[in-house]
Formats: sequence, structure tokens, C-alpha cells
Amino acid sequence: MLVADEKARAQIDRILESETFRFSEVLRHLLWFLADKAFSGESDQLKEYTIGLDALGKPTTYDPRQDASVRLQAGRLRQKLTEYYLNEGKSDPVVFELPKGHFKLTWKTRAPIDPSHQVGPAIVPSATAPHRLAVILLCCALLITSAWSVYSTVRLWQARGTSSRQWTPELEQLWRPFIATNRPMIISLADPFFVSLAGKDGRNAFYFRDRSIERWEEAIRSPQFAAVQKLLGSPQMRVDEDFALRGDIMSLFLLTRLLAGPQPNLSVFRLSAVSADDLSNNNILFIGSQRGLSSKLLGLPLPRAELIAEADGIRNLHPRQGERSFFPNEVSTSTEGEVFALVSMVPGPIGNNVVESITSGRTWGNMGAVQFLTDPAFARILVKKLQTPSGSIPRYYQIVLKVRYRNGVSTEISYMMHRDLSSSP
Repeated sequence: MLVADEKARAQIDRILESETFRFSEVLRHLLWFLADKAFSGESDQLKEYTIGLDALGKPTTYDPRQDASVRLQAGRLRQKLTEYYLNEGKSDPVVFELPKGHFKLTWKTRAPIDPSHQVGPAIVPSATAPHRLAVILLCCALLITSAWSVYSTVRLWQARGTSSRQWTPELEQLWRPFIATNRPMIISLADPFFVSLAGKDGRNAFYFRDRSIERWEEAIRSPQFAAVQKLLGSPQMRVDEDFALRGDIMSLFLLTRLLAGPQPNLSVFRLSAVSADDLSNNNILFIGSQRGLSSKLLGLPLPRAELIAEADGIRNLHPRQGERSFFPNEVSTSTEGEVFALVSMVPGPIGNNVVESITSGRTWGNMGAVQFLTDPAFARILVKKLQTPSGSIPRYYQIVLKVRYRNGVSTEISYMMHRDLSSSP
């Protein structure tokens, strides 16, 4: 049963002003548009084309059959609403939903939540001495990691200089889709999923990360997160987007040093900030986890993948004679091991741009792959492997690279195999 418009409109205003939606201008506008249509009784007549024009600012030539922007943004809005009601809006009296497969926004009332019956970790008055020590060590580790990230990137910049690397024919061949065009380019870094836990006064925030968790819905069901929350005696949990991984920062320096000259229209975005319009109108280079990339590319008409990145390695879906079916990572410590990185070059949503992704089980694997793609000597090896009898390289492809690293430095990078996706169905 629908509630009175006054309460529903007030709830929409509350959502639009929330922290969850603060940095999502496209989703805020889409939510406002769908709510306005719902309040006026016009939701049943909504079409994907109309939403594209009126809510997302698409041109009249917009074709929903070739551009999945509306469906992608509707999916993002659905996820954001879920995140909002699991966090800031968990006690709100009006709940808005966007059912899957529909553009009609619905809402319902719910009874006030009794704090004494809330499901979640109990608040403990204090932690034991060993637990306090664990918390202190956790915070110290985060501070050391942050400081080392800044120091390392500055030293890298000083050691290698700020001038662009000398372009070679092989580098030009590898990067031609990004530089031999007037189309803008976006480098997008992963959003490492950190949760902040703070006291009621907002002070003494602690940060926690689990590599296997990348979404808010997973975090609230995680026993590890619940244990940390209980340990700190804080009921408030919030996603924190202020972190970047050290290997990804180094990758960014290498890429911008190479590309900033020949590609003047270059931008850097967080993965979560890349919109469907960005995917259609820019050449994109993603650096991040396979799960994050898959959620962003969901629904796009990509070529059939021959290789996929998993949490513990790279899987070869259709191994040929003499090929391995799986390339397993061997990680000794957080800064030492051997991982396999997957580089994929595929077409964009409507085929007029390119999307390249670099992913592995560790950020050091991503950094090693970027080094391989930006170094003249490595580029010469790679182009020789990729070249067809005509001397060109495939327009779309996937590459597996092996990266050995120690203390956050790549000690060996090797080509393993590749697949030509240009003729994939």
C-alpha cells in the first residue's frame, strides 16, 4: 500500500541528501526523475528511450538496442538504494525499491525499528588487552602503509624523471587505439573496499579490509567484519573510499608518464565513478579486480572471453594442445610471491571505442603488467608474440603475464600466452 505523497517525497529528499548518494550525480538525477514519474502516476508508461533522453540527457539518436546506459544506471541505482537502506536508511519509515527488470519505482512503509531488537553485533563495553593490542597494531599498519605509499611513489617519480618515455614502433603499435584518435581516454583505478568503524562522536575511526569482500551487502554478512565491529564496540559501519593501493598508484605514474604527451585529453577516475556514458564515449583503461571489472562491464556486448581471472589465478577456458588450463598464484606474503595478470582489450558498448582491463590476484601483478606494457624492451617482446603474418596485431585480444615480485618490486615479468578475440562471436 502506497503512503501519502508528503512522506514519500520527504523520503526521496532524505535519500538524495544522503552520504550514499552524495557523489553520484547521475544516480541522484535518475532517482529524482523516476520518483517524480511515480508520484504523478506516469511510471507505467515509462520507456527506456524516454528515460535516456529526459533523465540521462541522451541525444534523440539514442538507440536502447545499442546503448545499455539506462539499464546499467538502473542497476547501479538499485544497488545504491540497497546500500542506503542497509546503512543510513536502516531506520527510515519509507522504503523505496526499483524491482529488477522494471523502471517503476515503488515504495512502502515499515514499522519503526526497536533498537533493542536490532540484529547485529553486540556492543561490548571494552576490549581485552590482547584485543586492544590487535587494534593498535592494525592502525599502525595502516599508517605505515599510507606513509610508505607516498614515499615510494615520490621516489619512483624522482628516480625515473617526469619526461615521457621515448616512443618506439612497438609501443606505438600497442597503444595506437588510445593515441591515434581524438577520443578522450580514462584511466580507472579500483576502489579497494575498506570499512570505517567510528564511535558515536565520529572520532577514533578504525579501518578494516577483507580481500574477498568488495560489496557492502557482503560486508554486513561477513563474520570477520562483525567480529571487528564487536571488538571495537562500535555499531556504526561505513564504506570508506579514500584509499588507493600502492601498486595501483605506481601503475598510474607509469601510464600517465607514457601517455600524457600523445593523449592530452586524459582523465583519471575511480572505478565506481565511471558511468555508462563514460563507457560509451571514452576509451577506457581499467586497473583492478576481476569482480569489480565484471560488475562494471555487465551487460556489454563483449567478445567471448577465452581467459578469465579468478581469485587464485587465471583460467584458460579452452586450452589448446600443450597449454595449461590454469595458472595458479603462489603468494608467500603480502609483498612477495608470483601472480598471473590478465590483460584484455575489448570493444566498448557500441563498438566505437576500446576498453582495456588489467587484473590479477594482487596489486603487484597489475603493476607488473603495466610495466610490461609501457617498457620498450618488453613491448618489443609482446608485439612479436601478438603479430599476425601481415605484421599487425589483433584489434582485440587477451594476454596472460607472469609477475614475480618481492618487497613490492617486480623482479621478473614473463609472457605466458595470448588469445586473438578479433574473430570471436
